[in-house]
This record gives sequence, C-alpha cells and structure tokens, in this order.
Amino acid sequence: MNLETEAMNDPRIAYFSMEIALRPEIPTYAGGLGALAGDTLRSASDMRIPMIGVTLLHRNGYFFQRLDPTGWQVEQEEHWVVEDYLQKLAHRVSVTLDGQDVSVGCWKYAIRGNSGFEVPVVLLDTNLEENADWHRSLTSNLYGGDSYYRLCQEAVLGIGGVRMLREMGLPSISTYHMNEGHASLLGLELLNEHLVGAGRDYYTDDDLDSVRKQCVFTTHTPVSAGHDRFPLDLAARVLGISAHALVNHDIFCCEGELNLTYLALNVSHYVNGVAKKHGEVSRLMFTNYHIDAITNGVHAETWVAPPLAALYDRYIAGWRQDNFMLRYALNLPSEEIWKAHLEAKRSLITFVNRETNAGLDANVLTIGFARRAASYKRTALVFNDLERIRDIASNVGPFQFIFAGKAHPNDDEGKKIIQRVVDAGKQLRGIVNVTYLENYDMQLAKRMTAGVDVWLNTPQPPMEASGTSGMKAALNGVPSLSVLDGWWIEGHIENVTGWSIGDDGNDDGRERWVSDANSFYEKLEDAVLEEYYGADSKYVDIMRHCIALNGSFFNTQRMLLQYVTRAYFT
Repeated sequence: MNLETEAMNDPRIAYFSMEIALRPEIPTYAGGLGALAGDTLRSASDMRIPMIGVTLLHRNGYFFQRLDPTGWQVEQEEHWVVEDYLQKLAHRVSVTLDGQDVSVGCWKYAIRGNSGFEVPVVLLDTNLEENADWHRSLTSNLYGGDSYYRLCQEAVLGIGGVRMLREMGLPSISTYHMNEGHASLLGLELLNEHLVGAGRDYYTDDDLDSVRKQCVFTTHTPVSAGHDRFPLDLAARVLGISAHALVNHDIFCCEGELNLTYLALNVSHYVNGVAKKHGEVSRLMFTNYHIDAITNGVHAETWVAPPLAALYDRYIAGWRQDNFMLRYALNLPSEEIWKAHLEAKRSLITFVNRETNAGLDANVLTIGFARRAASYKRTALVFNDLERIRDIASNVGPFQFIFAGKAHPNDDEGKKIIQRVVDAGKQLRGIVNVTYLENYDMQLAKRMTAGVDVWLNTPQPPMEASGTSGMKAALNGVPSLSVLDGWWIEGHIENVTGWSIGDDGNDDGRERWVSDANSFYEKLEDAVLEEYYGADSKYVDIMRHCIALNGSFFNTQRMLLQYVTRAYFT
C-alpha cells in the first residue's frame, strides 16, 4: 500500500504509542506495552477497523541484553537495518523544542491482517541531515536519556505525530487513542489547532470539549512513580508555553509539575484501565475522573505456536477470524492436545539447551517466568526457601525453571534481582535446573509461553496492571500459577484454568513475601506436581479449559470490540 496514492484505508482512529512490537526483527519495543500495541493493530487489521498507528523509529532499539558470569546485566545497542523492513516516506513536519525547529520525517510499516486489510504504522524519525546532532538522536533510543530527552521525545511523538497525520492529508481521523501518557502531548497539539483556527492565544471550554470528544486514554500504570512528570520550568522551556500558563491551567498542572497522565485524563472523553482490578486501583488514584476498565488481550494468531495452531485448524475451523470459537477447545482430544504441547515443549527445550548448554530435560515439569525485572514483579520470590525447593524436588517430583526478562538500564535493583535468580540456580545445581535466558523478545516470548508446562507470575498486588504473558500461555493451553492480581483475578478458576498463589490481600511487607512464597511451595507440592505427573489426565483437562475459557476471551479481538462500542464510535 502506497500512502501517497491510497487513502490509507481512510483511517478514523489514530493509535499513538511510544513503543509498538511489530515483529521480532524490528526492536521498537521494550515489553508488554509495546506487545499490546502491536497486538491491537494486528487485530484491527484482521477486523478491518480503520486505524493507523503512530510511534517513534527507535533506530537503536531498547537495548540488547547480555549477562556476565555473575548474572549482572550488560546493555548493548540493538542494531537493525531500517530499510530492510520499512518504507521511507517523503512527508516532513517541524516541531519547535526549546526554541529550535526540529524536522521530523517518517517511515511506514504495513500490517496486513488475515482479512487482507492493511493497517499502516507511521514511525517518526528525527535523524535528518538538517537537524543538529542531538536532535537527530531523539528517535534513537527507547526510554533513553534524562528528563529533558524524554520530554523532547514525547513532544515529537504527540505534537509531531498529529502534525504528520495532517501532512499526510488524513481528514477522516476522528479519534486519537493514547496508549499510556507518553503520547498525551497530542492533546496539546489538538488544542493549539483550535487557537490557530480562531486566532486566539487562550483555550475556551468549547475548545476543550471539542478535543475531549476526539481523545481516548488507556492508563497502564497502577503506581504514581510510573507516570511521566516534568518540572514546570523544563516543560515551559521545551514546549514554548509560559510557566504562568502551565500553573494557571488545570489541564497541565498537578502539584507544581507537568504530569502527562493528568494531561491525558483532562483531554479525554473516555479513560480506561487494563483489567477490572486495575480500573478500581486507577479510580482510587484519580478520584475526580470516571475510569472504565477494558481488560487487555493478545493477538491469538501471533502467539499460538505452530503445533497448537495446526490442532485448532483441524478441529476449530475459523478460530483465526473468530477467536471466540476457541471455546470449542473443550472438545479437543486429550491425546492430540498433549502431543501438540510436547512438540512445542521439545522445541523450547532444544533451543534453550543449544543456546545455554543448560541440560534441561523435556520429561520434567517446566515452569516459565518472563517479565521485566522490577522490584514489584518479585521475580526471585520463589527462591525464598531453597531448602524447601530441594525437598520438594527430591521427595515429590522433579521440576525446572526457565526465566527471562530485562531490567531497565538505570534500575540497579532490577539487575540485582536477575543476579539473585542466577545465584539461586547455582545453589540448586544438580537438584533443580534454573536457567535465565538473555535478551527476552517477541520470538523468545512465543517459544516460552507455548513450551513451558506452567506459567508463573508473582507480582506484589495491586501493582500488576494486567499482565498479558499469562494470556499468551493460556492460548497455548499452558496454565498459570499466579498471584491474584491483574488479569488473573478474572481468568483464574482454581484447578480448572490453573492455580492461585496467596490471597488478594494488599500487605506489601516481608510478611506477604514469605506468605506468598510458602503458598507457591504448597501449590507446587500439593497440586501442580501431582496433576502433571498423575495418571488421570487432569493436567490435560486444565490445558483444555485454559484454551476454551481464557484463550477464547483474553484476546485483542474481544478487547477491540469493547473499545469500538465503548470508546471509538460513541
């Protein structure tokens, strides 16, 4: 599809996200937020929803992760050849940052769905000859630099993104969806368009009402520290708005800062959290706003492993076009489910052994955990009592762990968490095999979520906004063993779709850590190992229910239908 000659499917919805996972070879994503964005746009193309994605190019990606012999994370720039995957477009716009004009170009990636419909993604690029060296770097690194760099990046995304859509001649766009607050400066640009059109230098209530009718905001972060905030003097300087105007206008200012989450809240007619529980938490955080909840999903066709996809194709014709049909997985023959799972598992084990020389055994219960290495995700919780782990493995049944996930380059505590997991593996060597895989990405995520036997998640409630990795596992019939938080509160049926860890209490102290660790050991010993190694096929029954109950619902097809009816065309 050529943007200059075709109407780009006449898009009505512009979906803005700081990161979008388009394909494994394009490292324009860091984790779950980008994976969700990519899955959303893939489902839009399947469902023929007139949408266009807007993001930054990220020439150096997020980072390529290596672990040294001690388990300490080392970051390297991620190199990829932009021209191999994207089409360069001739469109140019300008954004004024700190009093200097910065040129912005763009590239296009087209997502073609199973319907043949295309959803274009525009990737903004400041690496242009006419720009100064520092400005050329603004679209180089995802989540890089200091506050000044981040605010300039977010101005390129929000302000530059709206201007680029105008430059492309797309008058039909009626809805701007901000996937997190990084994109909220698009609201400022939409307001400024009203000022220019009216020849005014102040916003009226009518201006705000008009912009609100166009904007939708999805918040993903249940902790205040995760929301982008900037000192007012920095914001005034970068954006060219007087500090007086920022302080005296409710849409910008919050406790002496420019808070991009509050800006997004104030310019949107519809706001949602990404799970029912997260909606409740967000309403407590932002008490003066109406916040709905649309639980996240994943793109089924992307995340189902080939052996499982072939099984579904044989017995559930049409599941790719209608994910709800996966509920008929209740009729899948047990022996064929198990055969498909073993094929996916052997593929994973072979890959891990080849890459790491770990010596994993495909006949042993394999537990997978792959998340961003951050304190609240409590990656090392299961290693609270190594003696208990040794005892269970020796007396109840063998098991092994596969871990993966990156820590933010500036998060030393996250890096220490990875080291703790690696160290636990060394202490358990010979009893329980513990492997930490480097450079977790889309491709590795697909291998792991399909190839392990149990998906583990241990967040500190209520800090897990949603958590889509367990949904990917469920699509492949892999049950979760998880703390009751995020999506798992909705997807969990004990001994039917998996197992819970702990209770739904909110204590965040050491007592909760120990209690949840002990709960994990109890469930592993009394339920998971017994059902996996049992002779009554109970584990396969749980796999079947994972697909039918959770796979059929926790997908971006259902999620987008809810956005269409609640947010986009209301």
